[in-house]
Amino acid sequence: MTYYTVKGIVARGFPILVTTSLVGLITGQILNYRLDQLVSMPIILLLIPSLIKIGGDTGSMLGARISSALHMGFGGHITKDPVVRNSVLAALIVGLSASAVLSILIWITGHLLGIGIGFFILFQICMMAGSIELISVFSTTVFISFMSHRFGLDPDDTVIPIIATLGDLVGVAGIFVTLRMMNML
Repeated sequence: MTYYTVKGIVARGFPILVTTSLVGLITGQILNYRLDQLVSMPIILLLIPSLIKIGGDTGSMLGARISSALHMGFGGHITKDPVVRNSVLAALIVGLSASAVLSILIWITGHLLGIGIGFFILFQICMMAGSIELISVFSTTVFISFMSHRFGLDPDDTVIPIIATLGDLVGVAGIFVTLRMMNML
C-alpha cells in the first residue's frame, strides 16, 4: 500500500489545517484588540506584514532544510548535528539581515509618506521583535521537525504550515512586546 493516498494526505493534513486556522484567527484577534494603538502608529502598520513574514518564511526554510536532512538520514542528535546547527545559523543570519534591511525600507517609505520615525528607534523595533520571533520560531521548527520524524509523520507535511502560522502569531506578539519594552504602548 502506498503512503501517499488522497485519504492519507487528508487524514494527516486536516488536523494541521484546523490548528493553523485557529492560530490565524487568534493572531487576527490580537491585532483587532490593539487596533486603536496601531492606528495611532501608522509606521508600525507598515512594519507588521513584512516583519511577521520574515519569521514564518525563514522558519519554513529552516524546516525544509531539516526535513530534507532527516529524509536523507543525516538527522542525528538535535544538539550535536552540524546540519541542524549550520541550518539554524544560516536562517538566523538571513532573518536578522532581512530585519535590518526592512528597517531601512520602512524608514524610507515612512518618510516618503510623511509618517516618519527616528531610524534608530525603528531599527531597534525591527531587530528586537525580529530576534524574539526568530528565536521562538526556530526553536519550535527544530522541535517539530524531529518530533514529526520520530513519530513517523512527514516533517514536510507538518513543519511548514505550522511554522508559517506560528511565525505570524509570534511576530505580532514580538512587536507588541518590543513596543511595550520601549515604552511606546
